[in-house]
Amino acid sequence: MNSLIENLDELAQQEGYNRTDLDGVGVFKASETSSRAPMCYGQGIIIIAQGSKRVYLDQQAYDYNPDNYLVLALPLPAECETVVEPGKPLLALLIDIDMSQLNELVRLFDEHCQGNCRGKQAENKGLFVSQCNEELSCVVERLAQCLRSPLQAAILGKGLLREILFHVLKGSQAAPLFSLVSHNTHLARLERALKYLHENYAESLDIDQLAGIASMSPSTFHRNFRQVTASSPIQYVKKLRLNRARELLMDKGIKVKQAAAKVGYESPTQFSREFKRYFGQSPQEVSMDRSSLNIGL
Repeated sequence: MNSLIENLDELAQQEGYNRTDLDGVGVFKASETSSRAPMCYGQGIIIIAQGSKRVYLDQQAYDYNPDNYLVLALPLPAECETVVEPGKPLLALLIDIDMSQLNELVRLFDEHCQGNCRGKQAENKGLFVSQCNEELSCVVERLAQCLRSPLQAAILGKGLLREILFHVLKGSQAAPLFSLVSHNTHLARLERALKYLHENYAESLDIDQLAGIASMSPSTFHRNFRQVTASSPIQYVKKLRLNRARELLMDKGIKVKQAAAKVGYESPTQFSREFKRYFGQSPQEVSMDRSSLNIGL
C-alpha cells in the first residue's frame, strides 16, 4: 500500500481531480477534511489508498477507505464527507466503467457458469461497497506504477483495467454490475435513460420520453427511478444541473448568468436561489472558493 500511496501522490500534482495518460482514469487528492456536502458521482470504481470517505444515499451511509472500494453502477447525486489525517492527504484512484469491457467480461463469466446472483434486490442498487482483497490490491498497485509512464500506460493500461474489473466482478457485492448489462433488468433500463439525461440535462425534461427510453410505463419508471437514485427524475435533473453549474463556475471561471443558461436555467434568480439552497453557498461565493470543489468522489 505504501508504493500505491507514493505513486498516486506523484500523479496528483494538484488538489482535486488529476487526469492521467490513460483515458477514463484519474487520481483524486484532498489535503483537508470536509464536512457532508452534495455532489454528483460518476459511473465508476473508486479505490482509496489513503484517507477515508463516507457517501450518503437514501438515508444509508457507505464508508470506503483503503480496505473497501466503492462502485457506482449508475451516476448518482449524493452527499459525501472526507476524513483526512494531518500530513496525509486523501489519495484515490478513479476508474470509469467501460461498458464494452464490462459486457465482454460478464459474457465470459456466464460462459464459464460464474455469473453472480441477479436477485431483485441487486437490481435496485445503484452503488455498493466491497472489500479490497490482496489480488485486487496487487493489480491496482501495478496500474498506479504503470500510470507514471506514458508508454506503459499506452501498452499495459487497458489490460490492467480489464484485470481490475475482473476482480471487482468476482466480489460478493458485484450483482449490480451483472444486472447492468442484462437488457431486461430495471438497472439496465434505467442506465439507458440516465445516459440520455446526462447528455441532454440542459433541455426540458420529458418523463414520457425517458420512460420510453427505459421501456417502462411512466408510473413504473418513476417508481424504479426513485428506488435506485433516491430522487425523482425532476429532483435528479435539478441536482445534476446544479453540480454541472458548480463545475463551470469553478473550473471555467464563467459568470453566474452564463453558467445558469448553460445548464438549462432560464431565470438566473431562480438558479441562484436553488444553488444556495442546495450547496449552502451562493454561485458567486463558490466561484471564488475553489477549495469547495469535490468532483468525482
